[in-house]
Amino acid sequence: MKLQDNEHDSTHSFITLNQINHSYAEGSQQHRVLEKVSLQISKSEKVALLGRSGSGKSTLLNLISGIDLPEQGTVTLNGHNISALNETRRTLFRRQHIGFIYQFFNLVPSLTAVENVALTLELNGMASAAAREKSMALLSRLKVADKAASFPSRLSGGEQQRIAIARALVHSPDIVLADEPTGNLDAKTGEDVLQVLHDILDESKSSLLLVTHSLAVARTASRVLTLENGAISERDGDFAW
Repeated sequence: MKLQDNEHDSTHSFITLNQINHSYAEGSQQHRVLEKVSLQISKSEKVALLGRSGSGKSTLLNLISGIDLPEQGTVTLNGHNISALNETRRTLFRRQHIGFIYQFFNLVPSLTAVENVALTLELNGMASAAAREKSMALLSRLKVADKAASFPSRLSGGEQQRIAIARALVHSPDIVLADEPTGNLDAKTGEDVLQVLHDILDESKSSLLLVTHSLAVARTASRVLTLENGAISERDGDFAW
């Protein structure tokens, strides 16, 4: 289920959300969080999505990745309609083509740093030795190779997030979805982690959708969107949030 190489230039719409509606249940009430949302992201583009807590930012990431399905509308990645895939095929698709970075790292506590990174490759069928070698090379690039044998509980927040970035990038995904990736880090560590992420993305040419409530973090992307009252709008230049 490997995607074909994309021969279009950077203006090509690589990821498309078309007229997405989505709600969640709270008790007996249904709350609409996304209302006819449409979005296009180009190959290699870095997009930031600003929004207040509860505005639907994480929901949008779950829909793009196929973790959730929209009530209405379609999600396509390089022409593949993710919304039309069954659960098994969506899981395989995520594993091969999408990388995730979370605010709270979500590392497997019983695995060492290198095992956390290599797991993605092994699930995609790579032999353990080769997966470990590739993972170690990326940990070295991220300056945490000396933590390879450490368990997450023995790592600082910044170290855990670098491991999480390695896990997200090790399989060369088409897009990285980052959900508040610096929200659990101090300002200096967050700035360093973001710089590393952007540097590697520049090399890998992966697309990025960075969800945040921080204007400073959003401005590290090439395009800034806001999600408010179920709708996405594009912002240019300086703006208040």
